[in-house]
Amino acid sequence: MSVSAIIVAAGAGRRLGSETPKQFIEIHSRPLVLYTLDKFLDARQVSEIVVVSARDWVDWLEERLPNASKPVSVVEGGLTRAESVFCGLSTVARNCTAVAIHDAARPFVAVKDIEATIQKALETGAACLVGEVADSLKTVTYGEISATLDRSRIRRALTPQVFRTEIIRRAFALADFEQEIPDDSFLVEKLGYPVATVEASTVNLKVTYPEDLVLARLLLSEVPSL
Repeated sequence: MSVSAIIVAAGAGRRLGSETPKQFIEIHSRPLVLYTLDKFLDARQVSEIVVVSARDWVDWLEERLPNASKPVSVVEGGLTRAESVFCGLSTVARNCTAVAIHDAARPFVAVKDIEATIQKALETGAACLVGEVADSLKTVTYGEISATLDRSRIRRALTPQVFRTEIIRRAFALADFEQEIPDDSFLVEKLGYPVATVEASTVNLKVTYPEDLVLARLLLSEVPSL
């Protein structure tokens, strides 16, 4: 059994308002993506890691990769996240049992959550790490609240999302890249294949906005091992 991990680091991160894509911003002299990479290097089931990067950053990132105990490669991504994941899928080992797909801007994922999601996917075929919703959720119509949703049945879709290789390859083979693809689980759901959930043990912050970057700096200052 082998598990390949795809770390998606090809986005521009425009919502952060920085000229440097968020995954390459340095915190304590290390780009954010390397903190994410550390977690997958520590995950026991992961056999290889493919980091998908924007073309202009491939060489820059390759120069900064650490010496690692498992193969790590950098490949060029596409114009959208889905296209970048597809580029990664085209690169992973053909005989891998499962593929774990993760956002580079989520450096605080717990290693035990990575391993639990992989294990669930190996058992069921597909698994998504999810998080509880803390706030009340409303639907809004023409500027007015029209309904209150049952929060107990709603989860935030996080990453990693892990799939047996044959399932995720089929899902992407049938994907319409002209349409919005919110995440990888969406494509597997469209196949009619059930996606199991794993409850996250941490916040699993995704660095998206400037205040997220401030929080990330504080977290990595206080608890560097996060």
